[in-house]
Formats: sequence, C-alpha cells, structure tokens
Amino acid sequence: MVKRTSHENATCAVARPLDVIGDGWSLLIIRDAFDGLRRFGQFQKSLGLAKNILSTRLQSLVSHGILRTVPAEDGSRHHDYLLTEKGLGLFPVLVALRQWGDEFFFDPEETRARLVDRDHREPVAKVEVRSADGRLLSQEDTVIEMRTATG
Repeated sequence: MVKRTSHENATCAVARPLDVIGDGWSLLIIRDAFDGLRRFGQFQKSLGLAKNILSTRLQSLVSHGILRTVPAEDGSRHHDYLLTEKGLGLFPVLVALRQWGDEFFFDPEETRARLVDRDHREPVAKVEVRSADGRLLSQEDTVIEMRTATG
C-alpha cells in the first residue's frame, strides 16, 4: 500500500486539514453527523463502510477534535459521536462542497438531495467569499500572503 504524504507541517491552510478530512469517508461521516447521526451503527448503515475502516476514521476524527464521544442518551453501554466546535466549523465547507457538487456533477433533471432553510424550506443561498468590508470577491481579487505568528 502506498503511504500518504503528511501535510502536518505545511504552511498552507488547505493542505494541513486534508490530513484529517481529506479522504471521502471522513467527509461523509462529518456530513452524516451534521444530518443527526450519532451512533457507529447509524454511520455504518448510511455509508455501507466496513467496520474496521469506519472505526479508524471515527477514531481519527475524535483524536483530531472534530468529533467527541459521549455516553449514549439511552443509557446503554454504547457511546455517541457528536461534532465539536471544530467539527461544527466545517459547516460552511460542506455547504460549499454540496453547492459545487450540485452545480457541476448533476444534470438539471436528476433527482438529488438539497440543503434548505429549516424554517422556510427555501434553498440555502450560494456560499460567497466577501472582503472584510462586504465586497464580493473572486479568485482574481485575492492573493496568498505568508504571515508570522505575531502578525
């Protein structure tokens, strides 16, 4: 098996998180957690993933602080997996990925899941990148700058 290259020391804020959420299964587990799944069996049923692979991904997400385990609500010996603050911070990432997938990976007439506002049942507005003063930005309007820990 080919060993994956670690990005843990990368200076890029895109590369580092990929060590944790860069495989499809981890993102789908996180998606399912946002959709309310909490138990190992629920994740396994939703994803059809082998127990050993699911267990490894869940352990990684817990060890990296994206999920946490808590005693099961029903008092059983099982435990539930819940998103942490760090995990909840992935919500805009998943929304943007969902919207990108909807735009580029489906034919207009294909049936697909869509994210809607719970109260109004309207589609969520497209994720936009804006400047600190509110201007809409495109890729051409941005540059990458290196910054030190103090600045």
